[in-house]
Amino acid sequence: MKYTYKTKGVCSRSINLEIENGVVRNVSFEGGCNGNLQGIGQLVEGMKIDDVIERLENIKCGFKNTSCPAQLAEALKMYKAEKGD
Repeated sequence: MKYTYKTKGVCSRSINLEIENGVVRNVSFEGGCNGNLQGIGQLVEGMKIDDVIERLENIKCGFKNTSCPAQLAEALKMYKAEKGD
């Protein structure tokens, strides 16, 4: 299932991803630090939703209270809440 999340408090504008049987696929960010965000997408490819959330949810970017990786964790939390996966 394709899912799009509008980020908050970071340079990227949104995150597009797919979930297949509770596994993260095809993560892409709109805006932000392109190389780093492509790397994050590749690193989480094939991981279970809960494993990605656990690894990324509390990462901060500089003086911000969040980061693009933490926003990916938030996107997955929202997906779970909406879809029950």
